[in-house]
Amino acid sequence: MSTAKTWVQLKLVLPILLGTALYAFGLLYFIIPNQLMEGGLTGVTVLINYAFGVSPSLTTLILNVPLFLIGLKVLGGRQMIYTGIGVGALTAFLWLFEKLIHQGWIEPLHTENDLLLAALYAGVTLGAGLGIVFRWGGTTGGSDIIARILNRKYGWSMGRVLLGIDFVIIGLSLIYIPKEKILYTLVAVFIASKVIDFIQEGAYSARAFMIISDHAPQIAEQITKDMDRGVTLIPAIGAYSKQAKHMAYCVISRQEFRRLQTIVRSIDPRAFVIISDVHDVHGEGFKES
Repeated sequence: MSTAKTWVQLKLVLPILLGTALYAFGLLYFIIPNQLMEGGLTGVTVLINYAFGVSPSLTTLILNVPLFLIGLKVLGGRQMIYTGIGVGALTAFLWLFEKLIHQGWIEPLHTENDLLLAALYAGVTLGAGLGIVFRWGGTTGGSDIIARILNRKYGWSMGRVLLGIDFVIIGLSLIYIPKEKILYTLVAVFIASKVIDFIQEGAYSARAFMIISDHAPQIAEQITKDMDRGVTLIPAIGAYSKQAKHMAYCVISRQEFRRLQTIVRSIDPRAFVIISDVHDVHGEGFKES
């Protein structure tokens, strides 16, 4: 394998390693010491730890190996390669942090008086870890493999399968965990989902404008002149009027939102304007690839 190809592979694998390290740390530093919960198959490992004291790293490995082999057979090696890396890395980092905690190198956060703080930090840490893993095409295995298999075999929605698994696992946790801590767990899960979305969609957010107007060329010219932004003119035909016109399309930063609106309204107050959020913009005037 050439040096260039090796570097490309490393750029994909290293973020997955970083993400699984963050996730393992959050689980052992915030979740388990405060008897909170987590969804997915990781939630099962946490429950088993609470009930029988079994190491999360060992349970993660035992539960994921058969699922990985089934996924390999059903989904194929290409889809499962980064899942395998994620599962192996998560198991290794869980084992490493368990050793560091056991030997006193890391002191987990124990708090009974401020569980909200623990839930918030847990959500940020777990969400950041999973967000990084997902953004670079990896997974931590577990319920994700189950969801992919059921989607492939029966066409079931992956989102619904994952939600159903989370619901069952968090429901079962009521056997061992007070309901107050389940409520704090929901806070952590909510924060984690927002952090995952933030990392996957990109920290930079912009707005896309689609402007349908009889004066679209003049609007495009004014935007280019006043804001130094590129505009694309797209030919369009009104379905009712059957008249040809143009649609102007451009992407701007959020700070320029009002400025562009003012330009459009000053030229054509009757313009039909569609505004949508755009995430992770690449190209001239934005992030360079």
